[in-house]
Amino acid sequence: GHVRTITLNRPDKMNALSHELAWAIVTEVQKAAHDDDVWAIAITGNGRAFCAGLDLSGPGEDTSPLPPQERLMDDISWVGRFALVLRHECDKPVIAGLNGVAAGAGLSLAMAADMRIAARSCRLVAGYPRIGASPDGGLTWTLPQAIGYEQAMRFLLENRTVDADEALRLGFVGDVVDDDTLEGRLAEYCASLTERSPIANRFTKRGIVRATDIDLESHLRFELANIRRAFATDDAKEARKAFFEKRPPSFRGR
Repeated sequence: GHVRTITLNRPDKMNALSHELAWAIVTEVQKAAHDDDVWAIAITGNGRAFCAGLDLSGPGEDTSPLPPQERLMDDISWVGRFALVLRHECDKPVIAGLNGVAAGAGLSLAMAADMRIAARSCRLVAGYPRIGASPDGGLTWTLPQAIGYEQAMRFLLENRTVDADEALRLGFVGDVVDDDTLEGRLAEYCASLTERSPIANRFTKRGIVRATDIDLESHLRFELANIRRAFATDDAKEARKAFFEKRPPSFRGR
């Protein structure tokens, strides 16, 4: 019908984000945003994960569709574009179907959607502290909107893992269903939104986005500057080394 469904399809990698996959998500949402026959957009994952975040084994070759001059002039990465494209560029409702774990940049993608439906086995985790990083992908903007300032701070700084029922209670998601019914519920819900006027829906989203507006592009650049500085520290290098060695990190504040 009028629903465009985008499925992350690296199940062997728990849909971890390579450059190719990440830019494909951005590009496909942009296409759907500018296709008048698409009235609602669903994003979900294939396999047991929604998205495990950045592929730490290596994201592969940079497949940015931007021409060389734009790459030099615009340093917002694909993860920053999740929030820009899903919230600002796309004024159609975007619904994430969380079929499994959403971690790191995968959580940023989920929270950039307008609404979320979670399978009961879903788990949400920021993941950034585990690799010595601060959040990106607009998560410092989308998360407090969804769950409030203090809960966002606790979730991020404590590096908590939240199950589906707690996610519903806190406001990460709006609906929790049994795993085997997620696909049907996601399709049903998206189809129900297309029973309304697509123009009215788009103006409604524009109004809500405007009501919560900040200079999002500047904020994403601020996030990017923070995570770059965090990643360059000795603590971050130790965190990533400990992650791969499956041991607790030893931080020195450097």
